[in-house]
Amino acid sequence: MRHCSVQVRGLLTREELDRYNALIEVGHFLEEHKRYDLVAPVQKEIDILILPAIERLKEKSRQRDRDTEEYLRRKALEQELAKLAEEDDD
Repeated sequence: MRHCSVQVRGLLTREELDRYNALIEVGHFLEEHKRYDLVAPVQKEIDILILPAIERLKEKSRQRDRDTEEYLRRKALEQELAKLAEEDDD
């Protein structure tokens, strides 16, 4: 069974996490009994289950990028204003 990343797991809702853990447990049980024909559908269910959390992670990343861009824009504006104020003093 393939686990999702800790970051993705951290963004699962309680219900999604409970279902994820149950599916992982079932998958491990099937692997121990060499029922690999049944492991694939369980893994597919896990992959579908984590999609919303992956989207939440992507959105967090996009928001962080927007926040960084806004910070840099503000910083450049402050520098420009400081430069203009310095020129006015001269």
